[in-house]
Amino acid sequence: MIRVFLVDDHEVVRRGIADMINAEPDLEVVGEASTARQAVARVAATVPDVAVLDVRLPDGSGIDVCRTIRSANPVVQCLMLTAYDDDEASYSAVLAGAAGYVLKDIRGQHLVESIRRVARGESLVQKAVTRKVVTELTGTAADSPTSNLTTRERQVLELIAEGLTNRQIGDQLDLAEKTVKNYVSGLLAKLGMARRTQAAVYGAGLRPR
Repeated sequence: MIRVFLVDDHEVVRRGIADMINAEPDLEVVGEASTARQAVARVAATVPDVAVLDVRLPDGSGIDVCRTIRSANPVVQCLMLTAYDDDEASYSAVLAGAAGYVLKDIRGQHLVESIRRVARGESLVQKAVTRKVVTELTGTAADSPTSNLTTRERQVLELIAEGLTNRQIGDQLDLAEKTVKNYVSGLLAKLGMARRTQAAVYGAGLRPR
């Protein structure tokens, strides 16, 4: 069962999406919120598989909520939902660690399938968008070599891009969580990045599709 959390300030829209999701045998809505503040607290309490976030909220941005959720719980996949096809917002969503960005006018079944895909760990972000974001972050193309990273740092980067926490990375690589934290700090410094989500975007851009 895929656990979904909904964030939208329009109750009618939120209720319609919830009913559609709950009608699917493999999906269930485990929580809802209408503001950014509510969303951060309730997602932390429920830890869903997927958070569907409206980009525009009365007390802030769904993109900022996405960044907060992904920083605290990288295992929660975020799917941005908006009424506007905005390139700048899509870039910001990728930077925040969103797995996808869909318009509210898409067909219901498309949204349901998008939720399933991001729950499986797939990225719905167009590769062109990812490449542009990575270029802006690093000043280089997404397929530039990472020759200044050690083999272990590259392994850690790949697992960050998959959304794993430091503890999960440690389990995969048989390393202490503190050691993984040191590797993360080192690779961020070498890549000239300040946030883990930036490294996740960079790592995702390096993976073949």
